[in-house]
Amino acid sequence: MENLTDGTHGEGKVAEAIEEQTAKLPSDIFLWAALGSMATSLALKIAGRKHTALFVGQWAAPFLLLGVYNKIVKTQGHDKDDE
Repeated sequence: MENLTDGTHGEGKVAEAIEEQTAKLPSDIFLWAALGSMATSLALKIAGRKHTALFVGQWAAPFLLLGVYNKIVKTQGHDKDDE
């Protein structure tokens, strides 16, 4: 398997800009957003808005994935080589 951490491969300017902005966000924001979407989904389900509840409930997984991305950027992002 090829080693991609040897510094021969760099990020593009867009990826670096996204990583720079993403790294500023605390990781727990994404966890709270996922929990909030689940709670909102439950409230909508109880209120009888079944389809809207399913729609909002599906937001939890993308929020958690964004949290994982955020954590990876903070630990292994493009500026890791600068330290």
